[in-house]
Amino acid sequence: MTEGLEEVIETSEDTQKGKFLTFSVGRESYGIEIKFVTEIIGIQDITEVPELPDYVRGVINLRGKIIPVIDVRIRFKKEAKEYNDRTCIVVIDIKGIYVGLIVDNVAEVINIEDSNIVPPPDIKTGFHNRYVRGIGKVGNDIKLLIDCDKLLAQDEFDKISEVV
Repeated sequence: MTEGLEEVIETSEDTQKGKFLTFSVGRESYGIEIKFVTEIIGIQDITEVPELPDYVRGVINLRGKIIPVIDVRIRFKKEAKEYNDRTCIVVIDIKGIYVGLIVDNVAEVINIEDSNIVPPPDIKTGFHNRYVRGIGKVGNDIKLLIDCDKLLAQDEFDKISEVV
């Protein structure tokens, strides 16, 4: 009985392999493995929560679930920008906790083969190198591939977990 279920799970994982949701923050294009993405929503009212890091803008109520939202611009030490009609919240699942990522705009879901992904340069000075798990080559474009598990340090993750 469970054999069929395992096959379905394996099939869904296979169909997601190599697929990335791409989005932009400033002039850079980023990608997140589609397996982490639960949904994409427009920008909404955000309730500020005291004593959270500045890049955690607050929380939203998404169909009864309280979800912390992170402004990716601020997390990546970029200049803050007014939100507009292209601004989106990408809701991802990190270790069973839903987190919203505020991005400038969402582009598309693309397939990037492992052979077109190279490790990031080993430069210790890059402020967001720890969040980048690889660099995807897509034609003449480059997509910085985010490591969702490293987007939050363990203490930051624990603090956000307390909120929800």
